[in-house]
Amino acid sequence: MTAPPDATPLPDRLYLGMISGTSADGIDVAIARFHDAPTPRAELAFGRTYAWDPALREVLVELGQRAPALTLDEIGTLETRIGQAFADAAESAIRDSGIDRAELGAIGSHGQTLRHRPDGPRGDGENRFTLQLGDASLIAETTGVLTVADFRRRDVAAGGHGAPLLPALHAALLAAPGEDRAVLNLGGIANLTLLPADGGAVRGFDTGPANGLMDAWCLRHTGWPYDRGGSFAASGRVDPDLLARLQDEAWFALPPPKSTGRDQFHLGWVESKLAGHETPADVQATLLALTTTTVADALHATLPGARRVIACGGGVHNPALMRALAEALQDVAVESTAAHGIDPDMVEALGFAWLARQTVLGRPGNLPSVTGARGPRVLGVIHAP
Repeated sequence: MTAPPDATPLPDRLYLGMISGTSADGIDVAIARFHDAPTPRAELAFGRTYAWDPALREVLVELGQRAPALTLDEIGTLETRIGQAFADAAESAIRDSGIDRAELGAIGSHGQTLRHRPDGPRGDGENRFTLQLGDASLIAETTGVLTVADFRRRDVAAGGHGAPLLPALHAALLAAPGEDRAVLNLGGIANLTLLPADGGAVRGFDTGPANGLMDAWCLRHTGWPYDRGGSFAASGRVDPDLLARLQDEAWFALPPPKSTGRDQFHLGWVESKLAGHETPADVQATLLALTTTTVADALHATLPGARRVIACGGGVHNPALMRALAEALQDVAVESTAAHGIDPDMVEALGFAWLARQTVLGRPGNLPSVTGARGPRVLGVIHAP
């Protein structure tokens, strides 16, 4: 591993994290400094979302909705195009922040998930894999900064799901003695981190679809990339029969650890549940209800004493979704990470900055109690500049 260009100790350096989530709505970039003592905390120095090239985003969304056969040349081309997009986002963030790249200890790049099959393609546990594209060598070459990528596969190799990977950071920054809490990420997929008041084992798992299905349905029927203010869902009514059919999916009944993605919950899946008479607005309202009910059911089943849900991700900006969650979670305070001094749009990017730091310091990044791995593992592959 190439040493950083200045003498600042690695733990005290700035770290840059990048992720494009299930919704593929942009590349989130966070630059942060992390402190281990006296209590763990993160200082966000810069955060911004950089838009995908529209043509490339269209390809990524289509790949998430369907499973077309790709040639090796097409896969290789995507790897390069996505890697260059992440490299360009990192360069833009360094320029826009005014931060000297010599201050960066490392870049952590999640890449773009193409497929996530932690139980194998047939669900039988054979040939398990997770695939994130985005050539990290291009990022290191373009920026001249040590780059860590491919965080999920080591956990999968150790028998885990490779997801979610941020509960360790959630626990460090948001746990509170004396109060059962949960951190809820409302990205393309919703996931919960459970933080017991007594300091017991942290758990975390995906609960099902969130913005991914709602965004895709909204784009198809309104031309908007997402449901601004939840107005599309608010214009419809929940269809209880459709909601029951959506909930009648075997994956929802699986116990944790579990994870999922757009390759499982996509518009083709929604279409397979439709009776044919539903209005687009009613489907949107029902998809919102699917998110709230699956989150509430999961929380009640796994941490019934929870008194606070701290939410992050794009769904925080959907007032209809946040109201519905508050109604579904009676006697539970539902609030944004902003109330705790953390930008809800940057939590995941912040997480991959932290994971890059863990890697270069030789520290584990996963929690076996969350992913189901056989033990703690140092995650990621290092690309020297």
